[in-house]
Amino acid sequence: MWRALAFVALLAVAAYGAVWLADRPGVVTVTWGGYELATSLAAALVGVMVLAVVLGFIWAFARGILNLPERLTLSSRRRRQARGYNALSRGMVAVGSGDPVAARRHAGEAERLLGNEPLALLLTAQAAQISGDRAGAERAFQRMVDDPETRVLGLRGLFVEARRQDDEATARAYAIEASRLAPSVTWANEAVMESQCADRDWSGALDTVSRRAALGLSDKAAMRRQRAVLLTASALDLEAGDPERALAQAREAVKLAPDLVPAAALAGRLFARRGDLKRGARVVEAAWRAGPHPELARVYLDLRTGDSSRDRLARAETLARISSWHPESRFAIARAALDAREFARARDVLSPLLADQPTARAYETMAEIEEAEHGATSGKAREWQARAVRAARDPAWCADGLVSDRWAPVSPVSGRLDAFVWQTPPDLLGRSSAGHAHEAAPAAANATATAPKTGTINTLASGASGPAVVPVPVTMPEVVGPGR
Repeated sequence: MWRALAFVALLAVAAYGAVWLADRPGVVTVTWGGYELATSLAAALVGVMVLAVVLGFIWAFARGILNLPERLTLSSRRRRQARGYNALSRGMVAVGSGDPVAARRHAGEAERLLGNEPLALLLTAQAAQISGDRAGAERAFQRMVDDPETRVLGLRGLFVEARRQDDEATARAYAIEASRLAPSVTWANEAVMESQCADRDWSGALDTVSRRAALGLSDKAAMRRQRAVLLTASALDLEAGDPERALAQAREAVKLAPDLVPAAALAGRLFARRGDLKRGARVVEAAWRAGPHPELARVYLDLRTGDSSRDRLARAETLARISSWHPESRFAIARAALDAREFARARDVLSPLLADQPTARAYETMAEIEEAEHGATSGKAREWQARAVRAARDPAWCADGLVSDRWAPVSPVSGRLDAFVWQTPPDLLGRSSAGHAHEAAPAAANATATAPKTGTINTLASGASGPAVVPVPVTMPEVVGPGR
């Protein structure tokens, strides 16, 4: 509507101007080169307008002729880019579908048409990866590193290739460089922290966790949990040599993650070693309320050195009252009653567990009771042991296909921090009879170094001559892409 009103207004102004000129006739005289031209004012104005239009057309035609080479060059460049991006798109589809021949062909065409376009270099690297040409992939990633705009992506590709060749030192160097260039890159920060944990550099890993939280790469809850795990790991290393410092770190870990069982158990042990039984008991009881665990029960029953078996039994009953008779508290009472040779009490407290989906641990404890009371040749003891073989599995520390009797801060399979979870392991996984998970970690890491190449993850399983390796199928690793 506003446009119509503007048009009407302009039309009115033009009409008024025409009337004004008609009421004031005049003569325009032009003298040039001995010639004199006289015409009316209205005709002169019309002539000037026509001349301006003609000159405008002539200037546009001249500009078109002058700019024709540039326009032809630009049009050719655009067609070339269109063909290059079309080849790039087809190459990405070929990489995704696992067609190395088509991927290499389209990658070569895209690089020829687009030159050092980052996506063309990435396609070249990915085509080399799915073709098994590691050297070609490294060359493409190195070209990315030489370009400031793609340097971090190139470092990411070189990092992955170094990992696949088991060159951890080189992979770590690439990750450190990438984190220096782009502090907010998640994979580089995680790789740096993983290498620090592998070196047991807990203080460096704590600094990395704080930096990640400051950059917004992890939320506050995740940061608190990771700090608690790292502090617990450091305290475990210091437990024998510097118990006071270990206790300070364990207490801080308990404050950050009250449900972290290893931290509470360690704090309880160190308080008991220092003679502060009340504070040790409070720490263990708080963790027990959050989640009963056999390690907490062992620490709680052993708080005071020299206690009699009946004193330990009384402590176990305290745990039962705190947790409303959780199954773990029944196991603790049964163990204490067995040590006190109160066999009837031990059987009585285990009877609810035997009636409702009994686990191997319940049957094994009953076998121990029969052996302690009637000797190793007891028929009932052998019967309970036979049942234990076929019974459901008990919870254990599980991480990335590894089942262990002991907690560790880092998975020996993947190097992931806080990977161990207390849960019932799947039947396809084997048990670890090696004891400490962190003691078996180097062997497990070496055993699983070729897992991405073979498509398996090796887990520790108990065997006659020690831990055996059990392959578990996993998905093969993907090629490096912009979103990885």
